[in-house]
Amino acid sequence: MTVKKEIIIRFGFIYAAAVLIMIPILIFAGKTIFTEGDFWRSQGAKSKIDSLIVKPNRGNILASNGELLASSIPSYKLYMDFRADGFRKDTLDAHIESVSAMLAVIYKGKSREEIRKRILQGYQKGSRHFLLDAQNISYTDLKEVKSHPYFKKGANKSGLSVYEQVSRKKPFGSLASRTVGGLYGEIDKGGSSGLEMKYDTLLKGKPGISSRQKIAGRFRTVNQIDPVDGLDIKTTIDVNIQDITESALFNELVRVGAERGCAVVMEVGTGEIKAISNLKRMGENRYGEAENFAVNSQTEPGSTFKVASVIAALEDGVIDTSYKVDTEKGIWKIKGREMRDHNWNKDGYGKISVAQAIWYSSNIGISKMIYEKYDNKRERFVELIYQMGLNQPIDLEIPGYGKPYIKSPKDASAEWSGISLPWMSIGYETQIPPIYILTFYNAIANNGKMIKPFFVKSICRNGEEIEQFSTETINPAICSQKTLGKVHQMLVDVVEKGTAQKAHSDIFTIAGKTGTAQVDYGKRGAKKSHQLTFCGFFPADNPKYSCIVVVWGLRQGVPVSAGDISGAVFKNLAERVYAQSPLLQVEPQDACDVIDIQIPVTKDGKRKELQLVLSKLDIPHTYGGSEQDEWIFSEAKKDAVGMRAQKIYAQIVPNTIGMGARDAVYLLENNGLQVRISGHGRVTSQSLEAGKTIKKGDIIQLYLQ
Repeated sequence: MTVKKEIIIRFGFIYAAAVLIMIPILIFAGKTIFTEGDFWRSQGAKSKIDSLIVKPNRGNILASNGELLASSIPSYKLYMDFRADGFRKDTLDAHIESVSAMLAVIYKGKSREEIRKRILQGYQKGSRHFLLDAQNISYTDLKEVKSHPYFKKGANKSGLSVYEQVSRKKPFGSLASRTVGGLYGEIDKGGSSGLEMKYDTLLKGKPGISSRQKIAGRFRTVNQIDPVDGLDIKTTIDVNIQDITESALFNELVRVGAERGCAVVMEVGTGEIKAISNLKRMGENRYGEAENFAVNSQTEPGSTFKVASVIAALEDGVIDTSYKVDTEKGIWKIKGREMRDHNWNKDGYGKISVAQAIWYSSNIGISKMIYEKYDNKRERFVELIYQMGLNQPIDLEIPGYGKPYIKSPKDASAEWSGISLPWMSIGYETQIPPIYILTFYNAIANNGKMIKPFFVKSICRNGEEIEQFSTETINPAICSQKTLGKVHQMLVDVVEKGTAQKAHSDIFTIAGKTGTAQVDYGKRGAKKSHQLTFCGFFPADNPKYSCIVVVWGLRQGVPVSAGDISGAVFKNLAERVYAQSPLLQVEPQDACDVIDIQIPVTKDGKRKELQLVLSKLDIPHTYGGSEQDEWIFSEAKKDAVGMRAQKIYAQIVPNTIGMGARDAVYLLENNGLQVRISGHGRVTSQSLEAGKTIKKGDIIQLYLQ
């Protein structure tokens, strides 16, 4: 019993001691859970440094045939850690020559010795994050770097670290650049303009979440939520038509020294925008896409509006095309103001029909007719214009798009005066973006059916279309078929007999209307400038495409003529589009005889490469220069391709006109120039004149077509 009692007493002491120890533990646990719980939970949340956001890939923007217009391309910067645990100077010394040689190939413009000195400079500083060069390199170049024996040793021994950057690239350069749009400098902010901005939510995708977990003694990144890549946007843009449109516009802007211009091509039956170009002067013979003038310019359309005025009067039954108007020797005085025709200094057109007023774009002919018929019923005229749909805003896919403004005498806020009606009838005192004028003319080409222009055909995931967009009707009939037939013929006659004869084509019939509007005509001290427009469709007998061309601000001394300038652009692009489309039916007599020797036009460039290609194709060619000459000019002669040497001198701008992009860029960059490219094909002009001395940091712009 004594032993048992002793055991019980000892157990009691142990139990009491355990209870005494547990009491403070329970008190502290309760305090931690209930009193300090929120604090410690917040601290725990802060300490979760292993959760990472996994960025999705941004979707692509595609042309109508699937070619890339904008895509996210990764690029990389290379750094070295000269204090890495496994780094050894003797190992670096053993490989530094081959490393420098390899990097000199990747970093264009840097010599092997420059790179070698830079690496040693980083070592002497003992830098942990030393930038090898400011240039970004491609994924292909990165693979080349990592395959080098030194860097294959791993980051710990070689010190190599790689920083990835994702940038948005446009493989076709400036083609439709403002419509495709851009991104903010910080790519995570998304689209800043154009389709990139409109469809940003779909393009950017959804981020995932990953965490770093220690598995088998090593930290590994494991996705908890996988990222969802952005969707692709397939546009209506046809790259070939876009290239044709941009080069035709560019060439004319350079010729007349214009401040800016735009051109849009629309498929008549569908409303698909096949091409849109907006060019602004950036320097001597240099133009680039800076603003989407075609979509957001709220300007007075000028004489292109006259067709709407005539349709209104024809539909109302107050005139016929034979209705005569006295243009009073080219000057008409009304309400204390003078209206003039462009030939007022040659006694005007005299008494002409309404049809002739359209052919010759007579301001007085149209204004006087509308004034005579609607001065006492102005609301009726505006109502007829509204019924066509010209004033109806269209929900375009380009952020910042303009809206038409056609005022009405019913609107108390409108500044309506005694001259508003006649001036409005010829396109003044209204504001209509070019794309709305194109939509109106497209309706004339489309049997009177006005449809919405659109830029995106479908939304795609992994190459499969998950949503499609189709034609939307704005107005099933802007006028009767009877009126439509009369207007259609008038637009053909504008090109055949009137102000747009420079738009005439010997291949097919073009229909359209010129428009010349003076810009800032009512402002004191404003520089006199003009907006020149041609809007129409082709082929006129079976319209496939409609198009508008607008040019602003000609060089001083260039004759102001919408037909000669905008009409010429229209004809140029229309014939080239027609030639590359199924619309063109080649007659048997036009085809080449297969037994005839056809000497092709070749690109200038490297002599040996061109000689090799011509030899393989059995095409006759001649060259009388030295075998040491690397670069040549070429010319298609009657019986052979002729070649002559081009001498290249260090620090002197070479002549790249006639070369392809690859050869031109190679030659220029090796001469120390930074190259910018616009268009594709062969070089037609360059911003720096050949023969000039190159200065450090010079940039040269190449224009291709």
